[in-house]
Amino acid sequence: MDILRRLKPSDFLQVVAVYRDAVMSQAQGLYSQVQIEAWAENAGRDDGLRNALQRGYGLASCAGRDSSTIEAFALLDPIDRLSLLYCRGRASRQGRATALLHAIEDRARQHGCACLRTEASQLSRPLLEREGWRVDAEEEVIFAGVRFLRWRMIKELILSPNCLT
Repeated sequence: MDILRRLKPSDFLQVVAVYRDAVMSQAQGLYSQVQIEAWAENAGRDDGLRNALQRGYGLASCAGRDSSTIEAFALLDPIDRLSLLYCRGRASRQGRATALLHAIEDRARQHGCACLRTEASQLSRPLLEREGWRVDAEEEVIFAGVRFLRWRMIKELILSPNCLT
């Protein structure tokens, strides 16, 4: 049985490992080797990820009854932006990212967010589109010294009458 739990700052090393594994195991064929290496190595390079974990709201998808092994995670930072969504290769296509997205969207609704935004990679764009997100703009960015194509995406959230209680 898989569980979702709140990410903690002490999860940092596992989050970096999941991030790197996701990129290294799933980006082949979508990105060049130079892009993959730059992306994968960027995770723990500075304090950006550590600070985002402390500042944002994150959830981990963990395997089995014990909640210590993180297989996937998602992070809102700030509350109206899906900042990160990564899943280990061995745990992909098991519904983890979808479950995380639904839970993150619920959290944003609870805080009164009518719309979520993100910057999607070629890895995440298909999932996000299946979940009702739409492309707002395409952009080319320099990330870790390498040029990448990504998509700014948004999802309008339907607020229930009691979501702010």
